[in-house]
Amino acid sequence: MFTKDVYNASIPEMSDVGTFVVQVTATDADDPTYGNSAKVVYSILQGQPYFSVESETGIIKTALLNMDRENREQYQVVIQAKDMGGQMGGLSGTTTVNITLTDVNDNPPRFPQSTYQFRAPESTPPDSPVGRIKANDADVDENAEIEYSITEGDGYDMFGITTDKDTQEGIITVKKALDFENKNLYILKVEATNTHVDPRFLYLGPFKDSATVRIQVEDVDEPPVFGRPAYIMEVKEDVPINSVIGTITAQDPDAARNPVKYSVDRHTDMDRVFNINSGNGSIFTSKPLDRETLLWHNITVIAAEINNPKQSSRVPVFIKVLDVNDNAPEFAMFYETFVCENAKAEQLIQTLSAVDKDDSYGGHQFSFSLAPEAASSSNFTLQDNRDNTAGIFTRKTRYNRHEMSTYFLPVVISDNDYPIQSSTETVTIRVCACDHRGKMLSCNAEALIHPTGLSTGALIAILLCIIILLVTVVLFAALRRQRKKEPLIISKEDIRDNIVSYNDEGGGEEDTQAFDIGTLRNPEAIDDNKLRRDIVPETLFMPRRTATARDNTDVRDFINQRLKENDTDPTAPPYDSLATYAYEGNGSVAESLSSLESVTTDGDQDYDYLSDWGPRFKKLADMYGAMDSDKDS
Repeated sequence: MFTKDVYNASIPEMSDVGTFVVQVTATDADDPTYGNSAKVVYSILQGQPYFSVESETGIIKTALLNMDRENREQYQVVIQAKDMGGQMGGLSGTTTVNITLTDVNDNPPRFPQSTYQFRAPESTPPDSPVGRIKANDADVDENAEIEYSITEGDGYDMFGITTDKDTQEGIITVKKALDFENKNLYILKVEATNTHVDPRFLYLGPFKDSATVRIQVEDVDEPPVFGRPAYIMEVKEDVPINSVIGTITAQDPDAARNPVKYSVDRHTDMDRVFNINSGNGSIFTSKPLDRETLLWHNITVIAAEINNPKQSSRVPVFIKVLDVNDNAPEFAMFYETFVCENAKAEQLIQTLSAVDKDDSYGGHQFSFSLAPEAASSSNFTLQDNRDNTAGIFTRKTRYNRHEMSTYFLPVVISDNDYPIQSSTETVTIRVCACDHRGKMLSCNAEALIHPTGLSTGALIAILLCIIILLVTVVLFAALRRQRKKEPLIISKEDIRDNIVSYNDEGGGEEDTQAFDIGTLRNPEAIDDNKLRRDIVPETLFMPRRTATARDNTDVRDFINQRLKENDTDPTAPPYDSLATYAYEGNGSVAESLSSLESVTTDGDQDYDYLSDWGPRFKKLADMYGAMDSDKDS
């Protein structure tokens, strides 16, 4: 009996003869000391001529050279074990051995065809795939991994190739932009190489293969192409309108050479300062230019095919406005100065400076002089310092502000550019009273130095703030007074107090529905289950029935009983309230003093006994005695 019914084993393909595969073992239950009954001999029944087995050990070895996995991968070998030393009459048993040949890299990659052809539009963007090629390898797993490369060809720098690790395909991609008009055919040589080469099988040949790839570039309708990526132009600011400042050129790169028309993108020239000839691309001015307002104009020119306007392209145009001397110099600031009445002659009272909006590459040079009409009759002189500044000096010794409080001195400023520009500026000079050190004290006209007081607007704002504040205070006081006048009890049902006012007047003795006097006589008729009316109870408890007092119980005992009940009542709220005890006691000597009892009697009452009760009841005796006398009359 074999130790296993089925054995599984594997060896590399192309193994040498006698390579160990696996060892099988069989046992015999007979007594090994009894002759040859337990002596086992192994033999192969199936699997020749590929494998052999050693008769005594059961070791299986290869018996054929260069077994190729690509031709046959699985082998099934049947081994027999026979006792009695294999002699006649011995018993035998068999087992199956499944042998698998594992792969080695003994096959190079091979292209199924020697030439491949692809087409690519010239508009194909870089890094886009053009096509796929694949070399076949009979091996598996890592032995079949292939690396592709472009070894030579006129498109070596225009195309690239990468390997798809999942499919082992070579992907040809575009590296640079294609141009049909420049070159429409590229020929490449692509090589496929195994990445894992087994040196034992180099004798089988190089483990690589090559193929030729032809790529045809297809023409597409392309937009016009400008001669430059950007244009820079210069124009003087004094050029007349419709002057040409430069030309833009663009052409259709296609073989058809379709005509091109030009236009200005108005989003970049909102003021329409420039325009362009749609036929020849010349740019000209349509409005006057001013360098001092805008130095650079950045516009965009559009070139589109006439036959297919959708095919268009753009180019930036930078236009610099050059300066011309078209602005006269002027004072750097507004000058308003003063001269003291006690000023001395040839005394400097003001230094002047000028600026010019124009640009001067060599630097500005200004000259100052008095206007001709003021040169001879002026009370002041002007001295040009030759450094773009000038000084105003007094011509006489004293000035009288009562005779002349203000002088206006016209000054002419000129530049040295071409053409020469000049302007006349006026300096205001006020005559003021000064102390002995020359410090101004006062002037006839408006003071040169603004007073430290507040302006009229500021005073009005302050006054408005004061008025608003006063109105707020008055309103606040009125609200406080109104709150003080409010009554303590706003509503009769106010739960903050326990006193309830009833302003109803009864109907007198004839109103029998107002109150039943019998209730006072019959305590059992009193409803103890009534809830409080001054608050809304949160929880309704079941009322507790209490025993009523007997008819002959004294009022004091009744009140004490009710007090005890209220003190021990768990449903009673923990605050003060008004409790009404509607019970009148029995056994009074004077009986009832209330006139309400007359409701229950039919006859007239005799009140003469009130006179016998003493002085304390004299008032009642007089009142009821008078009533009796009225009735008698």
